[in-house]
Amino acid sequence: MPAPPIDDEILGKAFDDRLARRLLAYVRPYGTIVAAALALLIVDGLLQLVQPLLTRNVIDVAIPAGDAAALRRDALLFVALLFAQFAGEYAQVFLTSLLGQRVMHDLRRQIFGHLQRLPVPFFDRNPVGRLVTRVTSDVEALNELFTSGVVAGFGDLFTLAAISVLMVSIDWRLTLAAFAVVPLIFLASMVFRLKVRDSYRDIRTRIARINAFLQERLTGMRIVQLFGRETGESQRFAKLNQSHLDAHLKSVTVYALYFPAIEILTTIALASLIVAAVPRVASHALTVGTVAAFLQLARRFFQPLQDLSDKYNTLQQAMTASERVFALLDTPADPAAPEMTAAPYVRAGHAGVTVTFEDVWFSYGRGEVTDPQWVLKGVSFTAHPGQTVALVGHTGAGKTTVISLLLRFYDPQRGRILIDGRDIRSLPLDELRAQIGYVQQDIFLFAGDIATNIRLSNPLSDTEVATAAARVGVDRIVRRLPDGYQHRLGERGASLSVGERQLLSFARAIASDPALLLLDEATSAVDSEIEAEIQLALTELMAGRTTVAVAHRLSTIVAADEILVMHHGEIRERGTHKALLAAGGLYARLYRLQAGEFGVAITPA
Repeated sequence: MPAPPIDDEILGKAFDDRLARRLLAYVRPYGTIVAAALALLIVDGLLQLVQPLLTRNVIDVAIPAGDAAALRRDALLFVALLFAQFAGEYAQVFLTSLLGQRVMHDLRRQIFGHLQRLPVPFFDRNPVGRLVTRVTSDVEALNELFTSGVVAGFGDLFTLAAISVLMVSIDWRLTLAAFAVVPLIFLASMVFRLKVRDSYRDIRTRIARINAFLQERLTGMRIVQLFGRETGESQRFAKLNQSHLDAHLKSVTVYALYFPAIEILTTIALASLIVAAVPRVASHALTVGTVAAFLQLARRFFQPLQDLSDKYNTLQQAMTASERVFALLDTPADPAAPEMTAAPYVRAGHAGVTVTFEDVWFSYGRGEVTDPQWVLKGVSFTAHPGQTVALVGHTGAGKTTVISLLLRFYDPQRGRILIDGRDIRSLPLDELRAQIGYVQQDIFLFAGDIATNIRLSNPLSDTEVATAAARVGVDRIVRRLPDGYQHRLGERGASLSVGERQLLSFARAIASDPALLLLDEATSAVDSEIEAEIQLALTELMAGRTTVAVAHRLSTIVAADEILVMHHGEIRERGTHKALLAAGGLYARLYRLQAGEFGVAITPA
């Protein structure tokens, strides 16, 4: 059974050691950066202890003794410590940011490489917007973990431990007075973590839904405008956007309550420290400098304690994001897909191949074990080098599915597909697809120049690109453009007409010099003049090669060596154009309908 869609609602444990170990693997190559950042955090924690001690020394020693030299020395040392802390914090932030960016860089490369190796059914189940969220927002959450989370968290823990030891060593009674509110801080932090955890889950779920919605509507903007759906789609987006806003406001409300609460508790702790210190200062059992140092230490103790709660939620976000990211990375790639580091396969020779379908059955609904909805039912045929096999039939008859199976976008549940006697499932995908030139009905061109769209992965010279373009008449289109073959196309080639985009796709197929041509309604959107040019080019291109063509216009395949008439996933008729017309069956009826003899039933007797 296929893997389920990647879930946006995943909310795992606050800390998952399995996920943490996997994340650690991305940090390991940058161990030097981590060690340097931790060293700087430890130094910063120690420097924070020195300043309160300097304050105590000034108040208790230098000022009572009137020692101006000691006062100047301590003041200069205090300023030097401030500059040292500034430099250390700058270096620490730079290093942790560098660590986060490098981990994100590596992780995004891995995710994108993995996405390219996933089978086509995966993309049928998962919206593009959701996958974009994985590569962007979820990876960014992991960046927060490394930038201001785990490394800084270790620094906060060290600072807390160091300050606690120093406070206890100076005066344990004042330490108890200052720490009296710590249980309340822990309680407030626990409630804060639980509330923010739910808010962050909602935020990430809703941003994924917004991304999926935007991707689909922006891609289909022509349809939205054509059918006047602007108001309706705006209302749907407004609801998604409002839910995202509500989730954010919920988290803002929690933060707005938590931080003032911690500030109040911190103030109470300082007040209790002063109350406990006053009678002891009055009885000369405690110096004013010690109380001043304690006030500074207590303030510095509660700051990292407050930050740890925020870092806990950063950890929670990262665990949630990493669980979704690793669920994507754990989705099995197509075992036949080429590795990203593999050298491009170069096919030796350009002779045609023999394509054989042996009793092929296929269903898109692979989960339907008991009663699958078969799209192809026992399809068998053979196409030899130099031959053209055409597939015709009504919409949904299974014609395009035959092409998809040949390209190994999907695999059949029953039967075999052979190329030169080898099951295509035993061929590496790069080796299989290097032999195929594919022209689809829905033309996809990349945003880039014309030469790049013709060349793609083929190492062709500019002359070879121009030759391929001239064979299908693209050169006359290029001559009209100011930058020629360097003319940059819009997204999906939007700056060209549909017919011009199809001509470019033909030039791309011809440039690869394939052994097997797959044409899926290749001339459905071109006018008669351009179609005539394409037919001339195809006649030359098909010589010595194998061609499997899906045709809507029956007039384009009258010269095919064999025509397969498909109906509800089965081959009902086969033969040449002349023989099928003479038989007077389904093909003859389809042909007469296209020729203008309307009113004839399409279904076979």
